[in-house]
Amino acid sequence: MNKLTLAVGSKRGPKLSAVTEALKAFSSALAPDSQFEVVGVEVESGVSHTPASREELMRGARQRAEALVQLARRNGDAWQYFVGLEGGLDVVQEGVSADEMRWRATLKQHGRRRVFLESWAYVSDGARGYYGRSGGIELPESLAREVLENGVELSVAIDKFAGAAGIRDAQGAWGVLSNNFITRQEAFRVAVVAAFAPFYNESMYRAAAVGASS
Repeated sequence: MNKLTLAVGSKRGPKLSAVTEALKAFSSALAPDSQFEVVGVEVESGVSHTPASREELMRGARQRAEALVQLARRNGDAWQYFVGLEGGLDVVQEGVSADEMRWRATLKQHGRRRVFLESWAYVSDGARGYYGRSGGIELPESLAREVLENGVELSVAIDKFAGAAGIRDAQGAWGVLSNNFITRQEAFRVAVVAAFAPFYNESMYRAAAVGASS
């Protein structure tokens, strides 16, 4: 039986479990009759401890995956797929266009700020790479302010907010905010399934590319 190894840029339980659970959904479409192994490796994201924009979230996920690619090439590790996962915040300003948001220094001064928690994935085979993300859940303004204005790491702020400890390695902020209807692991699982789509559903993506160019 063919063995394929997925390297994940983290050793945290919810992230590794998310990749493992995602594999159960699409492994037969990705590589039938293959055995999969998930390996966790700590790498740097290159972004802040709590990314505060969609662009930063995407960059963090991609840089984790790219760090794994470089590590495998340097050490000769036989990893077939490289998975970067990043969680953080996406700040949206209601009634303000994207162009206006770029030059406004303080979003709070103009209209109502909405802050969403999102989980992003970037998956690479060493040559091609694709993004996927979870949905988003809105933060209470008091929690958003603690992170964005006061500079408190989300994992610390959510522990204080919920009156608990170690939430990041349990249900995560997702679980606290959704009353455990959606956990951190589940949010990352959705992101991983989405990011892998161009690999396990390659014929559809190839057909779409051909159709767009004709």
